[in-house]
Amino acid sequence: MLEAVTLDQLRIFIAAADEGSFSAAGRKVRRAQSAISQTLATLEEQFGVKLFDRTRRMPTLTPHGQALLADARAVVGDVNLLKAHAKHLAGGLEPELSIVIDVMFPMTTLTSAVTAFHSSFPQTPLRLYVETLGAVVQPLLDGRCTLGVLGTVTLVPQHFNQERLLDVPFIHVTSPRHPLASYGRKIPSAEVAKHVQLVLTDRSALTKGREFGVFSPRTWRLADLGAKHAFLRAGLGWGGMPAELVQADVARGTLVKIVLEDAPANFAMGMSVVYRTDAPPGTAGRWFINQLKRDPAVVGTKPGRHLTAAAAQKKRAKR
Repeated sequence: MLEAVTLDQLRIFIAAADEGSFSAAGRKVRRAQSAISQTLATLEEQFGVKLFDRTRRMPTLTPHGQALLADARAVVGDVNLLKAHAKHLAGGLEPELSIVIDVMFPMTTLTSAVTAFHSSFPQTPLRLYVETLGAVVQPLLDGRCTLGVLGTVTLVPQHFNQERLLDVPFIHVTSPRHPLASYGRKIPSAEVAKHVQLVLTDRSALTKGREFGVFSPRTWRLADLGAKHAFLRAGLGWGGMPAELVQADVARGTLVKIVLEDAPANFAMGMSVVYRTDAPPGTAGRWFINQLKRDPAVVGTKPGRHLTAAAAQKKRAKR
């Protein structure tokens, strides 16, 4: 008998419990009172328990009815979510959003976008990879990811569309205990070459033989940005880092900014989102791209012109 229970019966059961009478439930679901009474009687027969006590002036839930009401709400709620999810899928919502992000992308912006995504698309699973250089491209080429956020130093594959997001300012830093920290002026290439440069590398072969911002013949290569950060603070070398990631260290004095003669001033790495031309982003993907373009911590996108929101407001106040 339980196999014959319908969603319509459960919705009428919930309406009768919420409204406190069969007649009010009938008005809510636009059914005659007699139809409500018959439906509930049939449901009670199928369950094998009494749901309502009808000996009083107004029907009241029995203990069995109270226990089953919570389950009925859960079933109806799950079905409503299922229907909403199916409707979104039919309208272009992806069954899953898979993204690979360059490790240099601002984590505050990424976290803000993911938090908002979780709230706006709770039924859409998110698969997120964080890689660097050529390793960002590989999941796009092998189909593991549909969206990629790449730095400008990475070649965009053919047959991929590209949309500019924002710029990430870079600075060169080292430990205050490192010899370069006390140089006191722009450091010439001959001096830089005497010291180990910590260089971020990747786990793919796509950027093999290509160098990005390497100024010293003495290099230690790491595939993890966190390890590079820790090694810099430990005084094991010098290197370039996203300004946002090391600004707290510079403020505390655990890292020191250094300026190289041969390095471009106010260097910033442009970040873009890419996707296959024949597989453009769906509803969730397009929404996520728009979120990434809304950087909450940065005003402006020109290299050397990045200001925190508070600094920008202070600057406007002085005008």
